[in-house]
Amino acid sequence: MRKKTLDASMIYKVFGAVLFIYLFLGFMVIPCLNTLTSIFTTKDASGNADPLAVIRFFLAGNMPSFVVNSLKLALCLVVTVNIVGISIVLLTEYFDIKGAKILRLGYMTTLIYSGVALVTGYQFLYDKDGMLTTWLVQIFPNMDKQWFSGFAAVLFTMTFACTSNHALFLRNAIRGIDYNTVEAARNMGAKPFKVLFKVVMPTLLPTLFSLTVMTFITGLCAMSAPTLLGYNSINPEIVRLAGSTTADEAFPQARAALLSVILAMFTMILLTILNHYEKKGHYLSVSKTKAKLVKQKIQNPVANVLAHIYAYVLFIIYMTPVVMIVVFSFQNWPAIRAKSLNFSDWTLVNYFGSQDYEYMTSRGKHRVRADSISGVFANEKTVGGIRLSFVLSALAAALACVIVVIAVNYIFTHKNKKRAAVVEACLLFPWLLPTILICYSYRIFFNNNVWYVFGQNMYYAENVRFLIVMAYTVVKLPFALRMVKAAFYAIDDELEDAARNLGASHLVTFLRVKLPIVLPSVLAVFALNFNALFTEYDMSATFHSSYGTSYAMVIQSMCNEEGREGMNMNASGRRCASTVFIMLVSGLILYLVYGVGARDLGDRLALREKRRKRWEKLTGKAEKKA
Repeated sequence: MRKKTLDASMIYKVFGAVLFIYLFLGFMVIPCLNTLTSIFTTKDASGNADPLAVIRFFLAGNMPSFVVNSLKLALCLVVTVNIVGISIVLLTEYFDIKGAKILRLGYMTTLIYSGVALVTGYQFLYDKDGMLTTWLVQIFPNMDKQWFSGFAAVLFTMTFACTSNHALFLRNAIRGIDYNTVEAARNMGAKPFKVLFKVVMPTLLPTLFSLTVMTFITGLCAMSAPTLLGYNSINPEIVRLAGSTTADEAFPQARAALLSVILAMFTMILLTILNHYEKKGHYLSVSKTKAKLVKQKIQNPVANVLAHIYAYVLFIIYMTPVVMIVVFSFQNWPAIRAKSLNFSDWTLVNYFGSQDYEYMTSRGKHRVRADSISGVFANEKTVGGIRLSFVLSALAAALACVIVVIAVNYIFTHKNKKRAAVVEACLLFPWLLPTILICYSYRIFFNNNVWYVFGQNMYYAENVRFLIVMAYTVVKLPFALRMVKAAFYAIDDELEDAARNLGASHLVTFLRVKLPIVLPSVLAVFALNFNALFTEYDMSATFHSSYGTSYAMVIQSMCNEEGREGMNMNASGRRCASTVFIMLVSGLILYLVYGVGARDLGDRLALREKRRKRWEKLTGKAEKKA
């Protein structure tokens, strides 16, 4: 009996190891190596191999401009995002600003809509036909209606989009400051701003350094904002070249591969610097009895007024797109076209139902375009995009959690062994590569009858959905690993020892003891990954096809044919309604993770008791009335 169990266990281990190696090599290493080698296997006009052809083309052509533009955007974002991000955290967490709770809600709106939804929201306001641009042109007739495009528009949009990390991580860091150190500095006669710069800011440097590196990488790998706002950076050019052929231009695939590798080199260098910085260790000496941070009042009346003005100007910038998108999602298409608000024009057609569009042709003939005015949940393309993104995102988020939970359990079971370190390094490998390189490598490598997947073309027809799920999963593995690994550290080793002493096997111990403890964290990781993937644009643009049109691609393209021969008359309204739908889904998930999910057992029991007493009070009153 023991021999059978041993054999079954050995088979399970061998199967798991073979599957892990197969997936790691086939969906991480080999496609990326294929991309790298494609750079040096190009051929000249006579058909001879010319390994340096792409590099010569790169140096002689305009390709360096895409790299320079991406570096320019990344460097500027580091400055602007840190200024705005540090500001919003200090204004809501450190300084005593009136209405801080309302301000905080406004500053954190980027958590519930991001990517293509956020960019299209800003376009709705500031584009050539945007609401605010239309109003400004009425005031200033000579104003350039194309002002919101190019580098300035991308920098403005991404500055406010990328402060969500500051709102989460820097906020937690500043809340962890020991107030005793602040009070000690104040008692020694230091002024408030000197305390801020000499005592508070040094404690935030480790977090700020990490945020700075991640902001730089975000700017370097930007996709949705440059694509929609017309800025020539690396990622949009890679996607453009990926869809091109040699009939259109010289070796586009190899050029895209070279840009991808350049992006990967920058990412690896930055992550290596970040890892080296974190290994040094940063420690802060605090008192034994840590005191909660007390908000500081700005004593100078002029500085206080200016701080309040600055805080509410930022609040208006953050909230204006959200409010206007929500309001105009309930307006009919003529009001949206005219960018005018009228309470008599309120409708639900952008969400539900459909209407026919009647119009007169240039020859005076009456025409009817059936169902040209349709809502989010009545439009076939929009519903199809929602359904596809929901299914693919849920599958990828769940698959990432399953892989990581099994891997982390293996890592902790065999800790201090080289094989555990190898497994962890393999799962962190995607962090070294930009997302666009992984997706582009999939598109090129699997767009043939590949032996590695049993001769199937995984980019053909519905097979592309499998590639999207795999790309989603691979990209989210490092984040899931870091979060789930942190949850496993909370498991007491004595619980596992007790289960083993009672005769439980490794599998039973994992299912009955470990998994219930880490399950809340695993569900939180699933929710956050799903939230990020549901409106993901970068990977969707790379895999875009008639069988792989995600929700983000539908939102991006739904206004292209608006109004042409009576087609999609309310596409702008449907886009607003789509953004509202995304905000509701994202807000609900964040509430479940950081609201309900963040409560400890005591808070949950107290809330349950409060609800019980309220119910007894209500039922008691009902019985008295009866």
